[in-house]
Amino acid sequence: MESIGEGPLSDEEFAMLRALLKRYCSEELDQWEALQTATPYGPVYITMSRGLPPDTEPSAYRPI
Repeated sequence: MESIGEGPLSDEEFAMLRALLKRYCSEELDQWEALQTATPYGPVYITMSRGLPPDTEPSAYRPI
């Protein structure tokens, strides 16, 4: 697994993550993206889409 630092994100790092996600979604995301990353607790799956999953309310998501 690639080393990415230790511990939780700082407030500054989390703000940068949100800003980069917004930029990616505005400039790069076409229809969807499916990503996977390894963690010490097992894999994490990330799905980004321009549509809501079936039977999901928009209020289920936190704005960034």
